[in-house]
Amino acid sequence: MDLKKNGSSPVLTDPAPLNNSRLGLPSNIKPYSSAAQAYSSGLYSTKPRRKAILGKVDDVHANGWLDAMKSSSPPRKQLNKDYISEPAIDENDMAYHTWLMRSAVKHASECFPTAIISGRSREKVYKFVKLTGLCYSGSHGMDIMCPVRKFDSTGGHPNCIMTTDEQGKEVHLFQPASEFLPMINEIFSSLVDITKDIVGARVESNKFCVSVHYRLVNKEVWPEVAQRVVNLLKDYPRLRVTHGRKVLEIRPVIDWNKGKAVEFLLESLGLSNREDVLSIYVGDDRTDEDAFEVLRESNRGYGILVSSIPKETNAVYSLRDTSEVMKFLKSLVRWKKLDGDA
Repeated sequence: MDLKKNGSSPVLTDPAPLNNSRLGLPSNIKPYSSAAQAYSSGLYSTKPRRKAILGKVDDVHANGWLDAMKSSSPPRKQLNKDYISEPAIDENDMAYHTWLMRSAVKHASECFPTAIISGRSREKVYKFVKLTGLCYSGSHGMDIMCPVRKFDSTGGHPNCIMTTDEQGKEVHLFQPASEFLPMINEIFSSLVDITKDIVGARVESNKFCVSVHYRLVNKEVWPEVAQRVVNLLKDYPRLRVTHGRKVLEIRPVIDWNKGKAVEFLLESLGLSNREDVLSIYVGDDRTDEDAFEVLRESNRGYGILVSSIPKETNAVYSLRDTSEVMKFLKSLVRWKKLDGDA
């Protein structure tokens, strides 16, 4: 793959393998097919991915809830010599690792239009990243804030308003699920109440969605966690549940996800109809699959799955962990600077 500077983003001009590009990218980034080929029946499975569970459900076993919860935390025995898990690190190492990642994202955002899309609330994401000049999208794309640009065409979009950020700069704020906010607040309080006696369960409010974390819950109690969530949602047909990594996420039933957020952000940044733009989306969660799918089906870029184990995915390439993501970002920055000096 030969990437040339044309505009503000890398451009794909040659379908050669990414690790053979002139970028000098890390050799460990590879097409996802070669990473998972030995473990999957197909390169990109045509079997539909598990859909969100809607409406009334009375049996968490019969409806696949428990299977989905287990699959979100695969056992360590699935690892092999090609997929090695990261060792445990202490808080000081974690803080240093976070600082390195923030630095890598900062330098990348100085070279390319950059957005962060998270399931957590936009405010939490910004508080953690603390970088200006980026687009921030929380609640799985239901709360987007991005700088106003002269070529921005999203100003007339429904639910999109002009406001100012913490630095007093003009930004566009897009919240397609704003009408659900009272309902989300209500369901959050109810979930806190019905899970308070389950050891290890934690309920997190992410503004337009609510997360029920069961990472620290005894696996034998997982069906009970799921059943309580299901029973509560019987009275909320406008809310749905999706599965993340050891988390059940309750969000509005609207035609919106991280893939839709990617499309909105490309439009907002003035990049959606340009032939000289290659979009790259890096993610490690089930909810990122919608974004991978959008880029793949529209042929507008590549999804990169971050995972230490093989998974069914819509991504085209894979990286094993965040340290490899940092190397990849640094390689993009290095290429941009070298190409700019050419």
